[in-house]
Amino acid sequence: MEFKLTENQRMIADMVRDFGAKNIKPKMREWDDTQEFPVEVFKQLGELGLMGVLVPTEYGGSGFSYLEYVTAIAELSKIDGSIGLSMAAHNSLCTGHILQFGNEEQKKKYLPKLATAEWIGAWGLTEPNTGSDAGNMRTVAVQDGDHWVINGAKNFITHGKSGNVAVVIVRTGEVGDSHGMTAFVIEKGTEGFSAGRKEDKLGMRASETTELIFQDCRVHKDQILGNVGEGFIQAMKVLDGGRISIAALSLGIAQGAFEAALAYSQERSQFNKPISSFQGIAFKLADMATEVEAASLLTYQAADMKNRGLNVNKESAMAKLYASEVSVRVANEAVQIFGGYGFTKDYPAEKYYRDAKLCTIGEGTSEIQKLVISRAILK
Repeated sequence: MEFKLTENQRMIADMVRDFGAKNIKPKMREWDDTQEFPVEVFKQLGELGLMGVLVPTEYGGSGFSYLEYVTAIAELSKIDGSIGLSMAAHNSLCTGHILQFGNEEQKKKYLPKLATAEWIGAWGLTEPNTGSDAGNMRTVAVQDGDHWVINGAKNFITHGKSGNVAVVIVRTGEVGDSHGMTAFVIEKGTEGFSAGRKEDKLGMRASETTELIFQDCRVHKDQILGNVGEGFIQAMKVLDGGRISIAALSLGIAQGAFEAALAYSQERSQFNKPISSFQGIAFKLADMATEVEAASLLTYQAADMKNRGLNVNKESAMAKLYASEVSVRVANEAVQIFGGYGFTKDYPAEKYYRDAKLCTIGEGTSEIQKLVISRAILK
């Protein structure tokens, strides 16, 4: 077992830190306050190769592995979880779905644009009435000759408004049938396809979240990814990799919160000595550091297994479950260490605290992760 960062990982970590210091930190508070989705930042990340980390070079991507991918997300999320979230969603969901299940023509058409961030990608599974219960989705596609007509709505869609293309899973069969759903790739501007309400969120506010609305949206059969009826099965496989993304996102937020709290504890003095010298604070820092390290090991284990083509259903769920819960606990303790200042927007702790919570919800709640894990170990 080798735990040292590779040369590529070190290079990416340094690149992201430099980029973040120049292009994210100066404006992230403004983006958070106004809920602005900074498209230009993602165009710049595309120029750096970070919007197609896993895409082979033949399709315009960086051709890196999950180890580099996890490193990039974690480093971005240490700075701003919103940027890390959007980068992860673009890579693992929309782009990843097309990479994994698209035919050669679809890959050549979409991957070069997504990998360079010429186009921003969205991915739609969740609906207003179906979160974890995706089998009961109500968005329906009915075949009409060489086209399919889609009606319904998706919600909590990252980049639902700003995205140029979306992969959407809709029902083409019976309710509850795992083989009754199909994945379509749909371009912005397609008649009957539009964005709806933008969510006003607690955290991750610079990562855009909206509805997708379909009103007699006609989509040609060539836009189907894989075969009719495979959409749900594809989505579950995509989410296995997506959970590694959210584990990395959680890890980055936890690392950022811990480092901020550690630095503050050594600067802040009470009773004529730094608060880090008091056992009450020192023990908090010890617990935080240990949990962050454990989350890192689980996340990189899942990434390594994914690289080797192994089944990561259980391991990605474990990494996502543990890292996301650690992110919330560490961010909470960071606010506590900052004290009253932790409750103000003049210091970073409150933003880590707000951003962390989504990690226990998005791409499968903690409860769903426990369901996935329990099923795996009880086979």
